[in-house]
Amino acid sequence: MKFKFLSAVYFLSLLYLFLYSFTQVDLDLTLSRLSLWQVFQKFFQHIGYFQRPLSTGLYLSILVLLFIFYGIFLKLAHTLKTKQMWVLIFGAAVILVFSYNAFSYDLFNYIFDAKIITHYHQNPYLHKALDYPGEYMLNFMRWTHRTYPYAPFWLVLTVPLSFIGMQFFLPTFFLFKLLMGASYLGSTYFLWKILKKLSPTNEVMGTILFALNPLILIESLVSAHLDIVMMFLALLSLYLFVEKKFATSALSLIASAGIKFATGFLIIPFFMKFFLKRTTWETFFAWSIFLMFDAAVVATIRTTFQPWYLVTMIPFCAIFARKKFVLVPVFIISFFALLEYAPYLYFGDWNPPVPGLILESIELGLFITVVATGISYIFPSFKQKK
Repeated sequence: MKFKFLSAVYFLSLLYLFLYSFTQVDLDLTLSRLSLWQVFQKFFQHIGYFQRPLSTGLYLSILVLLFIFYGIFLKLAHTLKTKQMWVLIFGAAVILVFSYNAFSYDLFNYIFDAKIITHYHQNPYLHKALDYPGEYMLNFMRWTHRTYPYAPFWLVLTVPLSFIGMQFFLPTFFLFKLLMGASYLGSTYFLWKILKKLSPTNEVMGTILFALNPLILIESLVSAHLDIVMMFLALLSLYLFVEKKFATSALSLIASAGIKFATGFLIIPFFMKFFLKRTTWETFFAWSIFLMFDAAVVATIRTTFQPWYLVTMIPFCAIFARKKFVLVPVFIISFFALLEYAPYLYFGDWNPPVPGLILESIELGLFITVVATGISYIFPSFKQKK
C-alpha cells in the first residue's frame, strides 16, 4: 500500500513536469493547429514567457518534489522489489518521453542536421541551417550558424528517423523523443544487468541512483540530449564485455564514440581490465568516472558547463551507490546542476546577470557537497536499537 501511494504521487509529480514543459514551447512554434490545442498552448506559453516569476517558482517546486522522491526511493532501495523499481522507471519514461524539450533547443538541431541530408540532399558537415533562408524551422531554432558538430554515427541513427517522419515536424519530433526514451530504458536495463552480475548488493540502489535521478530524467527524456543514446551504447558495450563477448563489445564502444567522441576515453579502462587481470571492477568504474569527468571538463573549457555533461558520469557511479562519498555528491551536484536553468527561466535569456548567478550556484553547490559529505561521515545515520 505504501509503495502504491508513493508511486502514484511520484507519477503525479512527473505529470507536473510534463505539463510544465509546455510552458517553454517557443513562441514561433506551433505544435498543432487544432483550436483546442491552441488554447492549451497559449495558456501555458503565457505562464512561461509572460509570468516568469511564477514559471521559475513552478520549476523550483518541481525540482524539490523530484529530489524528495529521489531521496525516498534511494532510502527504500533495500526494500524495493525489482518489479517495483521497473514500474517506477517505465512510468517515468512513458510520462516524460512525450514532453516538450523545455530546457534545450538541441533536439531541433538534431532534427535539422538529418533533414539537410533527407530533404536538401547535402552534407551537414559542410552546410548549416542558415544556408536555407526559406526553412520554417529557422523560426524556432538556435545555433543556426554552426555546421554539424558530432561524429557520423549519430547521422546513421537519425537520418532514418527523418525519412520515416517524411518532413512532417511533429511525427519527426516524437520519433527522436522515442529514440531517447528507448535509449534511457536500454541504458537502465544494461546497467541493471551489469550490477546484478558484478555487484548484487547495489543492483536496485545503483539502478535507482541512475534511472530516477531527476537530472537523468530531465536531460534524457525531457530535453532529449543525444548523450543518453551514447551512454546506451557504452553500457551495452560494458555488458557485452562482462559477458566476455569482446568483439561485439568493441563494436558497441566504437558506435558510442561515433556519436560524440567522449566515450572514446573509456577504451582506457576496457584495456586495463582486458590486459591487466588484477584490475578490479571497482577500479574500472572509478577510472570511467574520472575519464568522463575529464571529458566534461574539456567540454566546459571549450564552451561552458552544461548539466547534461553529467549524464556520462552518473551511470558509472552506480557500483558505488552505497558509498557516501559518491551518493551525496551525485544527489547534491545533480540538484545544483538543474538549478542552472532557474535564472534563465526568470530573466528569459543567458545575458548578465545570469552567468554570474549560475557561477555562484555552482560554487555554492560544490561547497555544500563537500560539507554534506563530511558531515555524513562525522554523523552517520542512526542505527536501529538492539
